[in-house]
This record gives sequence, structure tokens and C-alpha cells, in this order.
Amino acid sequence: MPPAPKKAFPLRLDPALYAALERAAAADLRSVNAEVEVLLREALARRGIKVAASDPPRRGRPPKGE
Repeated sequence: MPPAPKKAFPLRLDPALYAALERAAAADLRSVNAEVEVLLREALARRGIKVAASDPPRRGRPPKGE
């Protein structure tokens, strides 16, 4: 069963904020999108809001029979 697609939406950011996100993402070897997700999850956790972890993407060749 394929994972549920991610929700896409437009996000307008101040150019200086985006540049800072790019630097942080590069330092963590992530894309800007992945960095934003991590930062949002951390911020929600600090507020006591639990977000269920999604299943990681499956990599490699599927097992025989699928």
C-alpha cells in the first residue's frame, strides 16, 4: 500500500527567513522542505501537541510476491 501523499500548500516567507532556512537545512543535510517539517514538529512538541510519525518511505526492491 503506497503511503498517503503529502499535503502541498503555498507558503510565503520573508527572503531573509528563507535564506536562514536554507543555511539550517544545508547544515543538517536536509532539503528546505524537510527542515521546515522538522522545525514545525519541534515547535508543536514544545507546545505539548503530539504529531504521529509517518511511515518512512520504503527503499529498495519490493519483496517477491508484491
